[in-house]
Amino acid sequence: MIPFDAVLTDLDGVLRHFDHAAQADIEARYGLPLMKTAFDPELITPPTLGQASEAQWAESIAVALGGDERARQAVDEFIRIRFWVDEDVRALLARVQEHVPVIIVTNAMDTLEEHLDLLGLTYFADDVVSSARVGVAKPDPRIYRIAAERAGAAPERCLFVDDRLPNVEAARVLGMTGVHYRTLADLTAVLG
Repeated sequence: MIPFDAVLTDLDGVLRHFDHAAQADIEARYGLPLMKTAFDPELITPPTLGQASEAQWAESIAVALGGDERARQAVDEFIRIRFWVDEDVRALLARVQEHVPVIIVTNAMDTLEEHLDLLGLTYFADDVVSSARVGVAKPDPRIYRIAAERAGAAPERCLFVDDRLPNVEAARVLGMTGVHYRTLADLTAVLG
């Protein structure tokens, strides 16, 4: 029996994974700090709050890396990195979903729906709370409250799963049970 009324799960780093070796390869080939630049809070925050598009984010990265054709080509390769679904996590969450709602809670951009479609996840979750659509991002407490409300569950009856510890800690402050995801064993320990 599931001891929660809802499971709220992150997308990236839990259900979806990116090819980090390819990211490192692109950085090495171009000699550019793509990861550090792309995830600089000044550049990543506007698109994750719905204030800029993924295309505008990509352009801001290219400009920050010098703005030449080489930088643009590196960024183009970087944003097209291969990603995939962790089928073991999907299967576990699908089993949980037979008993309680599963809500994806993600800091995402305007391309999230397209990515979910490519992953075959468009109709997987009972709902998706995207930071780009609601205008707040983890670890802001408001996004957790939105997710719990959409699940129809009190925060203290929710399990929250994320690969980033600060996001898990923020959920715990609201009374949620938090799982810091590193491997499938972290989830199976709580959900069976």
